[in-house]
Amino acid sequence: MTDIDLPAIEAERDRIRTAYLKEGGTSSARGLHHVAILCADVERTIRFYQGVLEFPLTEIVGNRDYDGSNHFFFDIGNGNLLAFFDFPGLDLGPYAEVLGGLHHLAISVEPGKWERLKHNLDTAGVEYLEESGTSIYFRDPDGARIELIADPLGEMYGLKVL
Repeated sequence: MTDIDLPAIEAERDRIRTAYLKEGGTSSARGLHHVAILCADVERTIRFYQGVLEFPLTEIVGNRDYDGSNHFFFDIGNGNLLAFFDFPGLDLGPYAEVLGGLHHLAISVEPGKWERLKHNLDTAGVEYLEESGTSIYFRDPDGARIELIADPLGEMYGLKVL
């Protein structure tokens, strides 16, 4: 690994913050409609997200882009959805984190529910990494990295990000 010039990186971060960070700006977006992730097994995915994580399945429909594929949705609160596609007959291979790809999906939960969901993960035998007492990172049945974070929306580890 090459040496990283941390002071130069921090200076560049400060330059970008000064140039682009706007106080009190409003977004043109209403919110996140859904994030779509691939899965290999529809029922296994439903058992994990609805059974372990307690995200209700809200709908399952045919995928308009690929005959025989399902497009299904889970309520992750605040009017936001987590969606999945399966592509039967296609060998998509296992999930892989790649440069430019999805690193993880962070989902906010109330602190009491965070503790209950952590217990659900333990009961289901899902390994996780706890970070800073408010985040747990784990992989879903297809290998996608998920974070459950108990910090309030718009905050992360005591830092206001919104």
